[in-house]
Amino acid sequence: MAIDAVLFDFSGTVFRLEDDPTWADVLVGDDGTPFDVAAKAEVLRRMTAPVEQFMTFDAPGQHAWDNRDLDPALHRRAYLEVLRGSGVPEAQAADLYGRLIDPLAWTPYPDTGTVLKALAAQGIPVGVVSNIAFDIRPAFATRGWDTLIGAMTLSYEVGAIKPDARIFRDAIDRLGVDPDRVLMIGDSAEADGGATALGARFALVEPLPIADRPRALVEALAVHGITTE
Repeated sequence: MAIDAVLFDFSGTVFRLEDDPTWADVLVGDDGTPFDVAAKAEVLRRMTAPVEQFMTFDAPGQHAWDNRDLDPALHRRAYLEVLRGSGVPEAQAADLYGRLIDPLAWTPYPDTGTVLKALAAQGIPVGVVSNIAFDIRPAFATRGWDTLIGAMTLSYEVGAIKPDARIFRDAIDRLGVDPDRVLMIGDSAEADGGATALGARFALVEPLPIADRPRALVEALAVHGITTE
């Protein structure tokens, strides 16, 4: 069956929060020792992993973690606690959290623009479905891609978190397509794969560093019969 619309996850799928040289100045422990490469990578992973829980919280902290993508205040509380629990001092944790929620700090994968433009050229509508508690629209708008997105469905705006079918239904309804003619592309089989409950197809991509994943979106679409190059 032909694909009439494509949904994309955001973090680890079309954009990634990348390490950059300035992070070396921020990630310094209480004793003044800089975080090594592995420790920095682990902090980034904990800030962006879609479903994994990395620490034990008290009851209020667990509530914040479980509902982090529904409320900006709970999101801030949860991730500041994760950063502090990862050995990041208070002031540095606040700075890193600020980077996490800055949509302009995120880097698109090399083929993101290619696939968005190609899908638009073919008349295939696109939606972005993200478990997130901040507005990611500027990440697209600053590159002129906002006009290529027919539905921007963010968990904190619609009150549902993947894999809840309601968040996918919101995007599908906005695009005006049948669920069984939709392809969802994301980096989490657990979260993004929830679209299959509505009859949609699902393609998994790995949330690798930008340099290590130049064509995953192109290839995922090709498997489902959509050529973008």
